[in-house]
Amino acid sequence: MSPAVLSLIALLVAIALSMATRLNVGVLAMAFAWLIGTYVAGWRPEQVAAGFPSSLFLTLTGVTLLFALAESNGTLERLARRAVGLARGSTRLIPIVFFAIAFVLSSVGPGAITTVALLIPMAMAVGTRAGVPRFLTALAVANGANAGNLSPISAIGIVANTKMAEVGLGGHEGKVWVANFVAHVLVTAGAYFLLGGWRLAAATSSSGNSGVERFERRHWITMAVIGSWIAGVIGLKLSVGLAAFLAASVLVLMAVADEASAMKRVPWGVIVMVCGVTVLIAVLEKTGGMDLFTSMLARLAGPATVNGMVAFVTGLISSWSSTAGVVLPAFLPTVPGLVEKVGGGDPLAVALSINVGSAMVDVSPLSTLGALCVAAVADPTDARVLFRQLLIWGLSMSVVGAVLCQLLAGVMARF
Repeated sequence: MSPAVLSLIALLVAIALSMATRLNVGVLAMAFAWLIGTYVAGWRPEQVAAGFPSSLFLTLTGVTLLFALAESNGTLERLARRAVGLARGSTRLIPIVFFAIAFVLSSVGPGAITTVALLIPMAMAVGTRAGVPRFLTALAVANGANAGNLSPISAIGIVANTKMAEVGLGGHEGKVWVANFVAHVLVTAGAYFLLGGWRLAAATSSSGNSGVERFERRHWITMAVIGSWIAGVIGLKLSVGLAAFLAASVLVLMAVADEASAMKRVPWGVIVMVCGVTVLIAVLEKTGGMDLFTSMLARLAGPATVNGMVAFVTGLISSWSSTAGVVLPAFLPTVPGLVEKVGGGDPLAVALSINVGSAMVDVSPLSTLGALCVAAVADPTDARVLFRQLLIWGLSMSVVGAVLCQLLAGVMARF
């Protein structure tokens, strides 16, 4: 069997196992890459290791460490608690405010998982007291966090933009962010009206904001350092990851955050997953397996339907697998070849469809975001109801995402 076929089989096995087991497929992917590259393709081990994305690793580690420090010293939690107070006095606004808070927090760097983990316990408590359905609260928080998850300075946005740049689609960070935001705004607006958010009582006397603790010296310093980091990245075009290491060092040296605690909060498993799958993808490209993969995808659609098709396929896989660790590294490199093999299409629109289609299903309780929402409900009966609601909604988003991408991805790519 040729190295190309074996490498493709290895990728498909890795994707399948990521959907069916708790195994970190990054570890398995690196093992597959070594075995196929060394013993089938006849390369030296260092040739296989050359596929390791060192720049991406540094960026992901720096960014996640910086926000792990901000989380460990309580800055992110206090910011979230203050922001929840914006909904004071209007029950109808509570889901909208939850969405906005989650979007902003996720966009500035922590990403969707950290944002939902910080916000959902407060959101469930506030929403329940005010009479907001738990299902609507969960969708507002999870979709809001996902809406900001592809910002240029968030970990997942970095993965998406890096992989797009590797295939000649760099420089579209704004479109990646906005397309994902628009899609999540649309589905959340639909949820707001379908679930009766507009019919909620106009006012509430309980906002859940009483007793909010004041910011202390360590919180002000943390916010100032992160603000300077963001300004440097946007205004001075500093390296996102390396500048994040500098900002993290400042926080540690000023003794406003605990490095040991933060290191435990860095999502090492996700980083290993992303980097491991990337190494296998590098082997796939060098052996010709990527051509086989894109040929398989090309058989499923034509130039007119490629956006919806790829959004649907990535959505289904992402329902059980990792969006950042598996779907984006595996599918974004296929874009140029896929467009060529289907005989047309806009490569940027296809890439946006992969990003959006794989993200919209993440409210499913089979994903971390949905699971965090379910875990925030103390009553077992209510938790089971929410689990079922989020599961149905999450799976249906593979279809909704496909329709939205088919209709809007081309427009967003040309915007």
